[in-house]
Amino acid sequence: MQVATTEKSADEDALYVLTAALLTPAQFPSVLGDDFPQACAALGLPCDERGYGLVLGQDGAGARWTVVVDDASVVAVAIAAWDCGMEHDLSPREETVIAALPGWPLALTVSAPGLPEPHDPAGPAEPLSPPDTGSWGPAQRRLGADEIAAQWPAWRAAFDSAEPVTGSGSAPQAEGETGARDPESHPGVEVEGSGGEPSGAQARDDGAGAAPPAVSHPAVRRVLRSLHGYVEQPPPVGRVRSSFAPEGARTLRADGPGWSFVARTDDMAFVLLDDEPGTVLPVGRGAALPGLLSALDAGAVRPV
Repeated sequence: MQVATTEKSADEDALYVLTAALLTPAQFPSVLGDDFPQACAALGLPCDERGYGLVLGQDGAGARWTVVVDDASVVAVAIAAWDCGMEHDLSPREETVIAALPGWPLALTVSAPGLPEPHDPAGPAEPLSPPDTGSWGPAQRRLGADEIAAQWPAWRAAFDSAEPVTGSGSAPQAEGETGARDPESHPGVEVEGSGGEPSGAQARDDGAGAAPPAVSHPAVRRVLRSLHGYVEQPPPVGRVRSSFAPEGARTLRADGPGWSFVARTDDMAFVLLDDEPGTVLPVGRGAALPGLLSALDAGAVRPV
């Protein structure tokens, strides 16, 4: 399929680009899975750690298509330009196109001007469709963690300043673990105290060897044990990811069966659970968390 982003042609096979995304170990749409292999499997692609670029658009008849290219760098350049408000013509070389998949794996609310409304193309192949995020579940949980990572200052400020969430229970709250309402997005998603001691109050700060932080919430303890396990035995690639944060810190994102974790290496952490819809559980910094975060960062994948 020819990728066209400027002048329209009469060729219905031309793709008019609406957006693009990276599918690499360090950067992939987390709505598709907990790690890079899961995200690849959701699209029926081999788990090639060199990564892919995903180009989403419409053909001349308005049908939805996702074009997969094996040159992730050309897509990364386009995304960086768009993020800076610059125009950029994303036209991958034809020889880099490895698949044209019907449908879109991500939810889009835009369409190409002058074309029919987006629709799935006719054919024997089952079209891609976005994961269901209309109700709480793995996809919504991972998107919530992404939002916290992207808007860390707002979430952190709300955690510091807001009153405890009504109905969060009467369990004692740890130092630095008072409840806070969602600052601006995800209505119905609330931050509440985990009801335990300051994270790692009596544990050593030596990373992999430190005991899990002393919090009373059993699911949070399970998540922290899993993260220590990730340090001792590397998980599937992309399950722990590290990205830039201000002042020399890093933002960590990790996922596992039924849970998501987001943290700043110079600060605290938040946990989201499939079993607790719309709730974000904070983990205070304490004595052990810094070592755990440092160890996770050392083994995490990073954007190139």
